[in-house]
Amino acid sequence: MYRQRTKWIGFTLFFAVVVLGTVFYNGNLRPQKEVAQAGTVPQRDYIVMAWNDLGMHCYNRDFQDLAVLPPYNTLWAQVIKVGDPPQLVSSGITVTYAFPDNTYSVGKSNFWDYDQQLFGVDLPPDVGLAGYGLAGDMAFHDDHFVAEGIPLTEFLDSNLTNPYPYQLAEITVLDQNTGDVLAHTTAVAPVSTEMNCDDCHFDGGVEGVATGRIETNILTLHDTQNMDEYPSSLPGALMDRRPVLCAECHASNALGTAGFPNIPSLSNAMHQKHEGEVPDTQEGCYKCHPGPNTLCLRDVMSDEHNMDCLDCHSSMDAVSKNPEPWLNEPRCDNAACHGSAYQQDQALYRLSKGHGDLYCAACHDSPHAIAPSREVNDGIKFIELQGYNNTLEVCTVCHLTEPDGGIHGIPSTPAGRLFLPFVNKDE
Repeated sequence: MYRQRTKWIGFTLFFAVVVLGTVFYNGNLRPQKEVAQAGTVPQRDYIVMAWNDLGMHCYNRDFQDLAVLPPYNTLWAQVIKVGDPPQLVSSGITVTYAFPDNTYSVGKSNFWDYDQQLFGVDLPPDVGLAGYGLAGDMAFHDDHFVAEGIPLTEFLDSNLTNPYPYQLAEITVLDQNTGDVLAHTTAVAPVSTEMNCDDCHFDGGVEGVATGRIETNILTLHDTQNMDEYPSSLPGALMDRRPVLCAECHASNALGTAGFPNIPSLSNAMHQKHEGEVPDTQEGCYKCHPGPNTLCLRDVMSDEHNMDCLDCHSSMDAVSKNPEPWLNEPRCDNAACHGSAYQQDQALYRLSKGHGDLYCAACHDSPHAIAPSREVNDGIKFIELQGYNNTLEVCTVCHLTEPDGGIHGIPSTPAGRLFLPFVNKDE
């Protein structure tokens, strides 16, 4: 049970400080961005708002035996010309992305050794399934720019041994005629291999299987329990057909595969199989989803209001019965959550738009990373825009002058910040 509770948080003078020097981000030394003074916003002609589409992307550490998900990260961006009113910009600009400390993936992942066997394509080095590399131009789609399927790994060029899940992407807007930089931001592209199959499928673990590798233990167990149900077009043991793409048989909306009739989707099968074997708790979710180290659920609802995976997604049994995993997901406008005042115009939050035709994620950030996130890197772009880490709520970031009214029917304060309601979980 949880209820909607509106709290009014007023800001008069927030803080007056410019941070100089450096800070540590998750153990990696990085220069701290200059932040705006309280109640002021740097005067700009253009701004760019960028985000990751899901809040976390995971991929297999090793592809020689099986593949659940490939390296496949996606960035979205919208460009705004500051004014009264602000305008979304769709032409005359080029939007680029790059990862200054993550410039290659071959050698960090063996995906390119098995791409043709798994996906039927022989990709160039460091190019992903949608044709994007680790730097380049974003494509324009309707009202936003996107780079889809970036083959990003969790390892920095400068640190090849320690996973770094909250990678930093530099998004730059250039004038197509002059090449001048019009706007820039730093967004997180989250990525992790922390799926923790080894917690159960180690040699001698589940069912006593011991083949020498986690993945072959899983395939051997699958053959033992399910080979009589394999499609006639794919006879024989999985162990004899390696590497195996799980989504070849099990439908996956994440990968856009239809699977085979009468075989449950990959999400349904995984949650049904592990129900009762894995605790129906957030710790249980982290057995497969990244993870006790990555802690991909890092948003304000989790960090400040004690909500966990089950508050939105419900039990493993419910997820195992979801008719359209990835396409049928929790909604912000659910009556038990934020209600109709925060109506989504699409089935999914990540595809929904609101104020000024901005995507919800442009101001609130990605699913599982709703601002302010626990992770310092998620807050960089908000600090750059409005001087502090929170939902983008200073109106004069986009407006030349303070407008009347507010967002979601909530009036803005004289300083330009909104009084935002939020949800608390019952204790």
